[in-house]
Amino acid sequence: MESKYKILIVDDEPDIIEILDYNLKKEGYHVLTADNGEDAIKVAKASKPDLIVLDVMMPGMDGMEVCEKIRNLPELSGVLITFLTARSEDYSQIAGFEAGADDYITKPVKPKVFLSKVKALLRRRSKEENNNKVMEFGDLKIDLEKYEVIKGCDKIVLPKKEFELLSLLASKPSKVFTREEILDLVWGSDVVVGGRTIDVHIRKIREKLGDEIISTIKGVGYKFDIA
Repeated sequence: MESKYKILIVDDEPDIIEILDYNLKKEGYHVLTADNGEDAIKVAKASKPDLIVLDVMMPGMDGMEVCEKIRNLPELSGVLITFLTARSEDYSQIAGFEAGADDYITKPVKPKVFLSKVKALLRRRSKEENNNKVMEFGDLKIDLEKYEVIKGCDKIVLPKKEFELLSLLASKPSKVFTREEILDLVWGSDVVVGGRTIDVHIRKIREKLGDEIISTIKGVGYKFDIA
């Protein structure tokens, strides 16, 4: 039975594309491919995939740049992105998450591990698709179904993890979320990230929506500050 999910594989190595394509299709996913950054963006715009598996090191436009460009496209704001990176590469996990990645997978790729990661990411997406609440706080509206944040008359584009973090904090304005809770509920147990990753995302949300929107509770975590 074919899956409803579309997955775009982006890698300049034909062997990698062939292996991932084979394993994903065997599981029933609809697979698209691209072997460079420019084509990846074109295919993503045209097909609106649910997940992009993106190689970090590619000639021309590398994976980081592709990710940042996709995260700035409102029509692709909800797409999941996981990086592919070789263990030997000078790759900063924090830099990857700053660029807007949801996860990363190391090469050489082990098909069972790869499929497990893909399924975990898509499970989270499925939960999000079933939640269609709209939260409103004065002139701020957070639409969980459309992945939209509107402040006043302006639509604010937030990358997926920033949106999820904001939505989590806004879900209980009076609650202080600990760093551990945020890591577990936004990034999940499948991804190991440090506390600084949260700080980076909070800073970016404040830059777009104002410093007053989120309070820092020293030594504990963060809380949404609009009643």
